[in-house]
Amino acid sequence: MQRLDDIVIVAAGPGDAPELAEVHVAAWRETYRGLLPAAYLAQMNSHLYARRWRRQLMAARPPEIVLAAEGRGGLVGYCAGQVRSDLAMAEVSTLYLLGGAQKLGLGRRLLSATARVLQARGASALNLWVLKGNTPAQGFYEHLGGAITAERPVRGWGGGYTEIAYLWRDIDRLARAG
Repeated sequence: MQRLDDIVIVAAGPGDAPELAEVHVAAWRETYRGLLPAAYLAQMNSHLYARRWRRQLMAARPPEIVLAAEGRGGLVGYCAGQVRSDLAMAEVSTLYLLGGAQKLGLGRRLLSATARVLQARGASALNLWVLKGNTPAQGFYEHLGGAITAERPVRGWGGGYTEIAYLWRDIDRLARAG
């Protein structure tokens, strides 16, 4: 079990790619157990994700900001987002925490810190998509003031999945939540 005081939020760099990949795979296996096919989760490969993270984080001008939550034993979570070119809208593409780092307020801190960076880059609103059925995440975003605005079918994993969009019309409210 982590303590919130022992965790710092930092901008991720290429050297963080292996740990980001480990957190990604572990968090997916924890979060989506029972929601996504077990065979898909079992075949997830942290080496493949590490290469993707390294390539993304080495880009001269990466389109996304990636903030990592680092505890005494290494990374325990991350949040990635970017400002879209349309209407000063920011989008968070991923927010994952390992199970042992949840329920401490870290998710709120991480999302809020990401919102502040995106706001500084010109965003006035923020949205994100959540897999329908991920009840803990849905409750978390609703608790932070996210409003459901849309649903869309998801391709992949054999079909039959839906994502739900959450929107914060005023990014400042979310930026101040942390």
